[in-house]
Amino acid sequence: MWTTPARLRAKGIIGMNRRNIRYIGRYNSRRLYPLVDDKLQTKLLAQKYGITTPALIGTVTTQFGVKHIGTMLSGHHGFVIKPAKGSGGKGILVIERVEGGRFIKPSGAQLTLGDVERHVSNILSGLYSLGGSPDVALIEALINFDESFSEYTYEGVPDIRVIVFQGYPVMAMMRLSTAASDGKANLHQGAVGVGIDIDSGCAIRGVQFDRRRHDHPDTGHELASLQISDWGSLLRLAAGCFEMTGLGYLGTDMVLDRDHGPMLLELNARPGLAIQMANGEGLRSRLDLIERQPEGVAPEERVAFAQHHFARSSELRETA
Repeated sequence: MWTTPARLRAKGIIGMNRRNIRYIGRYNSRRLYPLVDDKLQTKLLAQKYGITTPALIGTVTTQFGVKHIGTMLSGHHGFVIKPAKGSGGKGILVIERVEGGRFIKPSGAQLTLGDVERHVSNILSGLYSLGGSPDVALIEALINFDESFSEYTYEGVPDIRVIVFQGYPVMAMMRLSTAASDGKANLHQGAVGVGIDIDSGCAIRGVQFDRRRHDHPDTGHELASLQISDWGSLLRLAAGCFEMTGLGYLGTDMVLDRDHGPMLLELNARPGLAIQMANGEGLRSRLDLIERQPEGVAPEERVAFAQHHFARSSELRETA
């Protein structure tokens, strides 16, 4: 259905101009952008602040180093290669297992060592980086995502995006990979976005390609029963990224590892606005409320405040 600007304003939907000027421009110092635009810097900073991230196997910084990939990967049965300065999931290569010298993706597609080397070389040349600048390839251990989500995703690891404003988690969604998104948790490529209640960690509503969705398009599993375990710990991890980076308006992307619990994948100083569609609600009223709060509040208190004020009921259960 078509809508009007007046209706969007009434629901508190914010657009890119307001996001960029009122929130990013006001609360995010540009000198801090490298802390989140460079995934290697983010990982090293997270280690300093005691925030769990996927284990780093190694980095490749030069084309000469590409030929040593085989040695670096020896003994690792699964891994992820990603550009340090990539965005939107571009350039991320997930290898689920290695068999007989073949590197097998979640889709079942098989790559040779030469294919992997070529991919790393493309990363270094800046093929996937912001602005096309030369880049660094990060190789991380494969995430063993919580098996309770296996029916909610297709050939990929589901992640949780939380918008954090002035250290308060204000809105969240889980992104579920699909065949259309090629196993990547990217809404623009066809992943399913599921709004998550800040209070309980339960699903509110689902969307795919900006349309309502009540089940996963590939597995057929309904979305109403989706609930994120250890939700409080995940929110406290997200809230702590405010102190870690100094950025006032921040997107935190996390996963639930079955062995290590909530883990930080990456941070975004310019998080997208599709999270409002997934939640069926705009960000503005929540951001306005946070702007009226005093400074210096501890992360645990900020999480409790958000859970109290931003609780929602599930539209999925109501329509099931």
